[in-house]
Amino acid sequence: MSDANEAHLLIVDDDERIRGLLQKFLIRNGFWVTAARDAVHARRILSGLEFDLIVLDVMMPGEDGISLTRSLRETITTPILLLTAKGETEDRIAGLEAGADDYLAKPFEPKELLLRINAILRRIPAAIDAQNGPKIITLGALRYDVSRAELARGDAPIRLTATESALMKIFTANMGEALTRGQLVEDLGRDKGQAQERAVDVQITRLRRKIEADPKQPRYLQTVRGAGYMLGSD
Repeated sequence: MSDANEAHLLIVDDDERIRGLLQKFLIRNGFWVTAARDAVHARRILSGLEFDLIVLDVMMPGEDGISLTRSLRETITTPILLLTAKGETEDRIAGLEAGADDYLAKPFEPKELLLRINAILRRIPAAIDAQNGPKIITLGALRYDVSRAELARGDAPIRLTATESALMKIFTANMGEALTRGQLVEDLGRDKGQAQERAVDVQITRLRRKIEADPKQPRYLQTVRGAGYMLGSD
């Protein structure tokens, strides 16, 4: 897990003024920061560098942030924080469904952006706990290594986003126990509220697509009526 003294961020925004302000603010707060003016520029940078987190504006000329998020999720699991227009609920939900880890509505206070970035970076699973050793959970044809936060089908790894990994970490620590959406929001380090609970629902839906043979009739990541969500294994 990276901290502010090590984390390298990529800021993608077509507004030069905002891009510059964000870059200066985040550098002052201890991050390494690279900036891109649009999706094409971002792809060029990403072809040669790896980042700890991407801050991505949704509304950009050419390829928008949601389309870029969906495309990036085919090859990388780097956490993505979307900047959306205030009140555009559809953009937020579409962004989460595309694979974003969180969103922040414009206009926002720079300190709030800093809090969101640090919360996402904290959710990235830590390295192996050597004392406990490997712990494997079987989910049908899938195997989840708790200590490594790795999901695989046979020898083929299945990529999880930072938020999906965080959810798996929470569920595996509470196997067979129903967790409310409010509990999940709190454990993920997010602000309380219906909007974040809805965001958790979207992330659960995405996670089910990766671990369930039939996501519409989940066997492992179940909905417990009136109680929340629960993970069970074979």
